[in-house]
Amino acid sequence: MPNWKQVLGEINRVHQKGYQDASGAVDSVRRKYLKQLHKFTGRNVIAYYSGFLNKPNIMGLEINDEDKNGFMMAIHGLDRTRGLDLFLHTPGGDIAATESLIRYLRYMFGKDIRAIIHQIAMSAGTILACACNTIIMGKHSNLGPVDPHLKGLPAQGVLDEFLLAYEEMKKDSSKINVWRFIIGQYPPTFLGACENAINWSKDLVRNQLEEVMFSDEPDQQKRRDIANEIVEKLMDYKSHKDHRRHIHLNECQEMGLKIELLEQNPHLQDLVLTVHHCFIHTLSNTPAFKIIENHTGAAFIKQHTTMPEKPIK
Repeated sequence: MPNWKQVLGEINRVHQKGYQDASGAVDSVRRKYLKQLHKFTGRNVIAYYSGFLNKPNIMGLEINDEDKNGFMMAIHGLDRTRGLDLFLHTPGGDIAATESLIRYLRYMFGKDIRAIIHQIAMSAGTILACACNTIIMGKHSNLGPVDPHLKGLPAQGVLDEFLLAYEEMKKDSSKINVWRFIIGQYPPTFLGACENAINWSKDLVRNQLEEVMFSDEPDQQKRRDIANEIVEKLMDYKSHKDHRRHIHLNECQEMGLKIELLEQNPHLQDLVLTVHHCFIHTLSNTPAFKIIENHTGAAFIKQHTTMPEKPIK
């Protein structure tokens, strides 16, 4: 299979032969390799790619309710008995939209869903991966913490800070004047909203791990214990220190997630790598900033209307 440079060379050759714009060329090459991956695995393939690394300042890069339309389009007409391999490349997004998307995918494919994380699926992207039967990762792949953020602030960090303020003011009343300026910035019910968001994330991830990834564990209590341990590690704000923290392959394995090592199947690795290159070239060289596409070429592509195409390079 071709590497990054070779994929780019193929796109350029296709562009020169018959496409007036970059979009047509990258679409042609990308769909060629998505189809090859489907032929190799015999499974349905849907890729969900956000341009958050290529176009970080565009609105709509995150997982949101509009994505459901893209998945409905991508699933329409597929033989759902073949299961689903779901590429995820995302910074995360809205938990309500994520939960709804998980339910929809479960309705369509049951538990027969594998997540493929070639590079990175953070936050709500990690939650989506935890709703799959297994997660395919390479040595370069990353998941991320799933602790929720409200108004750009870590929910657990807010609660921890409030508790610290309470303890310090109880011990030393002179610190009230220091803390009042910080706590006074919290809007009404904000602390309760933080607590609710934390519980929502915990429950969603735990339930999916119990119902899907570890559903073959006959001991219900053991299944619950495994799920709880993974949730606590993914939610551990103090340990991760920052929501942007990357969780690497060995850490995912150590916390107990069911991981298939991409390098164990060289042909699958080559195909996944090539598909990933095609999507990144698309996001880098065209106005596209989000793509939801299946192996038949059915695609839901969001484009930045004010961004002209660049020469392929």
